Amino acid sequence: MNAAPLHYRSREWTGLKLEFDNHTAMVTLSNPPANTWTVHSLAALRDLVVALDQDPDIYALVITGEGDKFFSAGADLKQFASGDKALAREAARRFGEAFETLAAFGGVSIAAINGYAMGGGLECALACDLRIAEEQAQMALPEASVGLLPCAGGTQNLPRLVGEGWAKRMILLGERVDATTALRIGLVEEVVPRGEAKARALAWAAQAGKQSPSSVTACKRLVQANRMQPHSTALVSEREAFVDLFDRHDQVEGVTAFLEKRPPQWKNA
Repeated sequence: MNAAPLHYRSREWTGLKLEFDNHTAMVTLSNPPANTWTVHSLAALRDLVVALDQDPDIYALVITGEGDKFFSAGADLKQFASGDKALAREAARRFGEAFETLAAFGGVSIAAINGYAMGGGLECALACDLRIAEEQAQMALPEASVGLLPCAGGTQNLPRLVGEGWAKRMILLGERVDATTALRIGLVEEVVPRGEAKARALAWAAQAGKQSPSSVTACKRLVQANRMQPHSTALVSEREAFVDLFDRHDQVEGVTAFLEKRPPQWKNA
């Protein structure tokens, strides 16, 4: 892992606010009033996640929205009013780059859904490993209702979580789901009271921080490989990844700490 220049922590990120809590980076989507995405904020998210991935001191990433109403309403539709295909292609590319980079983040990523998560807002949450929704949250992929379609992983990632039937209800019918329904169908992993998603996400991030970051990265890649690899191939990859961990400092530290009955001191190395 290449070390990230530490000045990334203090620079400005368009449409995003960055804070830190021990080994966790907290990213707040900040483009009022609805925290919509622009090509510039998508590029910023892509570059920020790359920087976080190069920082060995960062084990987890929490993403939430600014304010108490919106996680993110997705793309600003005004940019598509002209029917400009070149602009549409650029926006689709930026969405893909940002959320595919987010999905590939080596640590644990958690979406704290604090309100409406619509279109590209929900697709951002889908790119994370885990999702916590506040009780008032609403989630939808309504693009077909305005002559568009989800182009940032929605048609691919949503069925993996909720199954084809519910994915079709949400995408083909434009059905909006509340937090209770989202929990029931597997779209989110937990529902919390209003205003508590960020705190719960940080608690999960701290829990992840007790794990070996090297092991977490390897496990995450194996779980995600299940989407594409045949089962037999994935089993071989799993065994190889287990052996590869013996090249890491954290493997020795983890076993030694257990035998010495003390908390491990991870180095992400």
